[in-house]
Formats: sequence, C-alpha cells, structure tokens
Amino acid sequence: VQLQASGGGLVQAGNSLKLSCAASGRNFSGYIMGWFRQAPEKERDLVANIRWSGGITYYADSVKGRFTISRDKFKNTIYLQMKDLKPEDTAVYYCAARHFAANEYIFWGQGTQVTVSS
Repeated sequence: VQLQASGGGLVQAGNSLKLSCAASGRNFSGYIMGWFRQAPEKERDLVANIRWSGGITYYADSVKGRFTISRDKFKNTIYLQMKDLKPEDTAVYYCAARHFAANEYIFWGQGTQVTVSS
C-alpha cells in the first residue's frame, strides 16, 4: 500500500490550500482515510477523516467550517481543502488509512509541510 501526499506549501493567513493523497496498492472499500497533522514539539492529531464507501466525514473542532475532506474513487485520491488558514494550522500533514473496524491507522503516507505566515 502506498499513500502519497502532496500539495503543501507556504501561504499567508486567510488563504487556502488543497492537499492531495494518492492511494494505491489495495481496494480501500471498507477503509477510513484520514488526515493528521503534527506541529513541532506537539503530538500528531487527527484533523479529518472520511469513510471510503459512503463518504461519512469527521472533523476536529479546530478545523470545522474551514477544512473539507473529500475523496475521488476513480482517481483513488483523497483531498483536504483548507480555507481561512491560520498560523496555528502550520504543521506537517499526513494521510493515513485504517479498516473501519480497526482502532489504529496502519497505512501512512509521507508528510507534506504546510506553513501559514501571519
């Protein structure tokens, strides 16, 4: 399984950025795909996730109303549209996958850096 994240960069506060995660290596039906982020000297936190089949989503309170997670089944890709970015959104963002019946994410992509300047 490969999860390839991309789309990070440096933006000013208030602007938008869209992250992509290309997934390959298996059928992800029955999986939950997530975006996590880790800021320097902080723990890695779940930002949002989406059930591959059905599209049910979850968002952390800190990003509700600003971030949108989506998936394109034909492209086997998940996205994280980030709007109204804030300096506190600065982190390395990771995509990950777990079976819906599992507690832990077992497949991880490499991170992509998002830096928001004030």
